[in-house]
Amino acid sequence: MQETTEIFWLWQFLGRLHPLVVHFPISLLCVALILEIVGWRRKSVELRAGITALVWIGAISSVLAVALGLLLANQDEYGGDTVTIHQWSGIATMVFALGSLFALRTGRASLYKTMLFMTVGGVTLAGHYGALLTHGEDYLTGVLPFNKEQKENTEGGANFTFANTNQPLTQEQIVELNVEVRSILAHNCYSCHSATKTKGELRLDKKEFIFKGGEDGPIIVAGNPGKSEIIRRITLPTGHKEAMPTKGKRLSEKEVALLEFWIKQGAPWPDGPEKSIYRVAEMAPRMPELPPATAQFTQPVDRLVNAYFQKNKIAWKNVVDDRTYIRRVYLDVIGLLPSPENIQVFIEDNRPDKREILVKSLLARNEDYAQHWLTFWNDALRNDYSGTGYITGGRFNITKWLYASLKNNKPYNLFVKELISPTKESAGFIKGIKWRGTINASQRNEMQAAQNVAQVFLGLNLKCASCHDSFISDWKLEDAYAFANVFADTTLEIHRCDKPTGKLAGRGLLFKELGQIKETPVTEERLKELAEFLVQPKDGRLYRTLVNRVWAQLMGRGIVEPVDAMDNLPWSQDLLDWLASDFAANGYDIKKLMYTILTSKTYQLPSIGIKDAGLVTAPDFVFQGMVRRRLTAEQFADAVSVVFNPIYGDSALVFKQLPETIKQEIPFTRASLVKRDPFLTALGRPNRETVSTSRNSQANLLQALELTNGTQFNEALKNGAKIWKVKYPTSDALVKELYKKSLGREPLSKEIAAAQKIIGPKPTDEGIQDLVWAMTLHPEFQLIY
Repeated sequence: MQETTEIFWLWQFLGRLHPLVVHFPISLLCVALILEIVGWRRKSVELRAGITALVWIGAISSVLAVALGLLLANQDEYGGDTVTIHQWSGIATMVFALGSLFALRTGRASLYKTMLFMTVGGVTLAGHYGALLTHGEDYLTGVLPFNKEQKENTEGGANFTFANTNQPLTQEQIVELNVEVRSILAHNCYSCHSATKTKGELRLDKKEFIFKGGEDGPIIVAGNPGKSEIIRRITLPTGHKEAMPTKGKRLSEKEVALLEFWIKQGAPWPDGPEKSIYRVAEMAPRMPELPPATAQFTQPVDRLVNAYFQKNKIAWKNVVDDRTYIRRVYLDVIGLLPSPENIQVFIEDNRPDKREILVKSLLARNEDYAQHWLTFWNDALRNDYSGTGYITGGRFNITKWLYASLKNNKPYNLFVKELISPTKESAGFIKGIKWRGTINASQRNEMQAAQNVAQVFLGLNLKCASCHDSFISDWKLEDAYAFANVFADTTLEIHRCDKPTGKLAGRGLLFKELGQIKETPVTEERLKELAEFLVQPKDGRLYRTLVNRVWAQLMGRGIVEPVDAMDNLPWSQDLLDWLASDFAANGYDIKKLMYTILTSKTYQLPSIGIKDAGLVTAPDFVFQGMVRRRLTAEQFADAVSVVFNPIYGDSALVFKQLPETIKQEIPFTRASLVKRDPFLTALGRPNRETVSTSRNSQANLLQALELTNGTQFNEALKNGAKIWKVKYPTSDALVKELYKKSLGREPLSKEIAAAQKIIGPKPTDEGIQDLVWAMTLHPEFQLIY
C-alpha cells in the first residue's frame, strides 16, 4: 500500500517555478517605488508611463507568484513558522500590489503612495523569510560578529559543555549525545530513511542500519567526519542533486556541528538494538531509608531535603513569618485570602504547633477545599461548563461527581478507578470530546482516552506516538494504538500520519509488567480490568505522578519537571519515592499528603524568585525552596471578591450544571464554578479541550490589557467603590481597611500618604476605584510569597 499519493508532474513543475517568477514583483515593484520617489522630488511626469507599466506587471506577477507558491507549499514537505510567515506576507504583498494598481487607475494619489510603500514593505518581509527557507534560519545573523564568536565557542560540539574538554565521554554524556543525534535524524531524515520509507536502501532509525549504510555503501567513518558521506551530503549547497535533506529545511550549523562531533567521538551508540537511550523511570514502589533525625529536622520531608542540601552545599534559611505563612497556606489549601481577624489571631497564638493546627483546620473546610481544587482537576481532566462538544452532545460534564469526590476526600485509588471504569456521572473524562467536523485519526475518541489516561495518571506523553513512532522516546505507534484499543468498541486500524496502514491494532497496557488485558469484546469489562491494573500497589508510577503534581502545586515546581514527563530525572529520587510510598501507606489520602508537605520546614522556607521561566524546568535545577508564583486566574478573582466586591454575581454561576447542595455551600460565586470568559482567559485559564496540568505564572500583555480595560474586572471595582464609599466615608479609615483586607497588614505612613493623594480627603467613587485597582496590581497581592 502506498503511503503517499503521487503528485501530477505538471503541478510539481509549475510549483517549482515559484522562485523564478517571484523575482518579478520583488524587482519591479521596488523599482517602481524608487522611480516614484525620484519623480516626486523632481516634480516630473516623464517617468509616469514607465512606472505605470512596472506597477501593472508587478501586480500581475505577484498574483502568479502567490499561486505558484501555494502550489509548491502544498506538494513539498515545507512546514514551520518561517513558511507560514513567508506565505502570509507574500499574500499580503499581492493584496497591497493590487491595491496600488487600483489606486493608481482611479487617481487616488494618497492611497496609491501608501499602498506602494506597504507593497515594498511586504516584498521585503516575504523575501527575507523566503531567503531563510532556502538558505537557513541564520542566513543573515550567522555572519554577525557576536554570532561568529558563539559559533567558535561551540564548534565541534554544539551546546555540549564537555565538547572541548578533550576527555573521554562518560556513559551519561554518551547517552545525552545520542539523544540529540537521534532527535536530529528523526526530525530531518526519518521521513525518507526509516522502516516506513527506505530510500536508497538506507535506514537511520537503528544502529545496525545506520552503520551498514545504503545502496552506495557506508555513510559513516567512525572518528573521521571529513570522510563520512552523511556529513558531505548535509553540507552540500542547497539545490545540489545529492544534497540532503532533499525537501524542507536544511540542517542548521549547530546540528551539523553536533553530528560531526558525534562521528569524531567514534559515533558511539548503546549496544544492542533493544537498549533504550531514553531514561525510563522505575515502575515498582520504593521506600528509601531516611537520613537520621536531628534536633532540627525530625519530619521525613525535612530529613530528605536536608541530605539534598548538604550534598549541594545549600544552607537552610529561616522559615517565613506567621503573616506570610498563613496567607500562603490559605491560598494553597482553599484558594482564599485569610481575613485580617484570622491573621491577627494566628499571630497572637503562642502554641508551638499552631501551624500544624492551622493546616488541619483548613483541610477540614471541605467545601472551600473542593471549590479551590476543582480548578486543578478541571484543568487536568478537561472538565468545563461550556465549549467544544457541548453544542453537539459530544461531551459530558463530570462536575457533580468531581465536586463530591473532592469534598469527601475520596481515596485516590478509588478516584482513578471511577474515572477509568466510570459511573454515569464520571464518564465524561474517558469518553473524550467528539469534535465537530472531520478530525485526524490521532484524535479519535479512543485515542483521546489513551492519551489522557497516560498523561494525567502516568505522566507520559503519547501524542507523538499516536501519529507515528515517537521522536523523543521509544514509544511506538503500535503501543499507542494497542492502549487506545482497550477503550474501543471495535478493533482499531492503525493510521500512520493519518494514513491507514491496513494493519489492525493489538490490545494491551503500556507497561506490560502491570498485567495483560483479556481479549473480551465487552469494553466495560476491559475498562474495569484496566482500572484494577493501574491502581494496584505495584504501580508506583501512578502514585509518584500524583505526588509530583501535588508537590508542584504547593511548591511552584515539581520534583520531576515537566510534570507530564515522569521519566525525567527528579532532583531528589529519595524524596519522590518516600512521598509516594507514604501516600500509599496512608490509604491514598491526598489531604494527608498535603498535610505532610504543608507542615514541613521545607514548605515554610522563603520563596525563591526566578526571572527566566525556562530555568524552572531546566535539567540542572537546584531546589532551594518554594518557587514564587502569581495567583491563578481563579485565586485572583476570588481574592478581589473577598477583599473588595464579588467579581461574579449569581447570574454567572453555572446553576444548571450544579446540584442544589453545592450552590447552598457557596458564600459568593467562586471563580472555579464560572464559565470561562475573557477575564479568566486573559489570566490564564485554559480552554480545557485538551489536558492541562500546569499554568504559566508569567505576566503578559493580554493580562495587562484585561486588568486595565476589561469589562468584568472594572465593573466589579466600580460597583464595589460605591459600597466602600458609604461604609468608609473618611480616607484614613478606608486606606487602612483596604490594606488589612488585601495585604494582611497596616499601611506604612508613606503608603497612607500616597493612597490619600489618589482618593482625596473625601473619597470619591473614581478615587476609590483607582486605589483598589492599584492595590490589586501590587506584588504583595498578586504573588504567593
